[in-house]
Amino acid sequence: MVLFCFVAAVFVLGLWQQVHGEIKENHGVGKCNIYEGKWVYDTSYPLYNSSSCPFILQEFNCQKNARPDHLYLKYRWQPTSCHLSRFNGKDFLIRMRGKRLMFVGDSLSANQWQSLTCLLHSAVPCAPYTITRIGGISTFHFPTYGLSIMFSRNAFLVDIVIQNGARILKLNSISGGLIWNGVDVLIFDTWHWWLHTGRKQSWNFVQYSSKTFKDMNRMVAYEKALTTWARWVNSNVNPNKTKVFFQGVSPDHMDSREWADPRGKTCTGEIGPLQSRSYPGGAHPAQVVLEKVLRTVKKPVHLLDITTLSQLRKDGHPATYGYGGRRGMDCTHWCLPGVPDIWNQLLYTSLI
Repeated sequence: MVLFCFVAAVFVLGLWQQVHGEIKENHGVGKCNIYEGKWVYDTSYPLYNSSSCPFILQEFNCQKNARPDHLYLKYRWQPTSCHLSRFNGKDFLIRMRGKRLMFVGDSLSANQWQSLTCLLHSAVPCAPYTITRIGGISTFHFPTYGLSIMFSRNAFLVDIVIQNGARILKLNSISGGLIWNGVDVLIFDTWHWWLHTGRKQSWNFVQYSSKTFKDMNRMVAYEKALTTWARWVNSNVNPNKTKVFFQGVSPDHMDSREWADPRGKTCTGEIGPLQSRSYPGGAHPAQVVLEKVLRTVKKPVHLLDITTLSQLRKDGHPATYGYGGRRGMDCTHWCLPGVPDIWNQLLYTSLI
């Protein structure tokens, strides 16, 4: 088994060099904006195969769920003014040895967490690992490297509490911060659940300061919650210990008129990205609010500005090849392998 893993690693390394030339030690991108660019076809992609990542959740495993096309797997992100280093899982593990990384957010955060664990496992397929879940925290641990990649499910970042049988969304309260303290790398995310109504709505009332409301304009509530999170960062993060990232708003593709297709269809049947550098539907309104709040944070916070590049990937969702199969439609989450792998490539570039 050990011999097989060694031979496999040598083969993969050799193939990487054939496709991309010599491995570059200098990962710097200078003043280049790595989030401006376009998707280009690359036969060396995807970065791993779903069959080599046995722990992918069913809802993200589009190939196992019989998605018939493969073209969506063959695109990489190319910044306009620089070269983006290919994700190097072994280098990531060495650089992050002994550290803890935590993704905090909703199922889009879980999407990115699963992507990173697949990228790292495929880089060292023989390295032992454990997956545990205690309460709302899932941990993928590489004991050889002393590295823990965690996911804390927290869809709103601020608190929801039960009072007199009612669920109260407390826009000023953020007790989740107790488990974030001291983590080496934090990657936050929130947006997807803010627009849910009816049976999918997570609260009965909204509380802000001393006032309680039956509901509130969702964008206003979102901004107030982000402002509470920003205060937590300013008061609690030690930049010498912890690096903070915020995953930009992950877009859905439920209406093709947003990408200049007048049919008004969903992402079903889409097999390739938009071949442009901007999205016809324009800036995502939640991203505008997020960037506004981030400008108020006094501590260093890096925005993983994945919104526009993900808007261009109308083809990257499970559609009917997710958990619900033909009975469901998922144009919100992303297939793995797929777009979240590029998010983690950008995270890797920002960390090094």
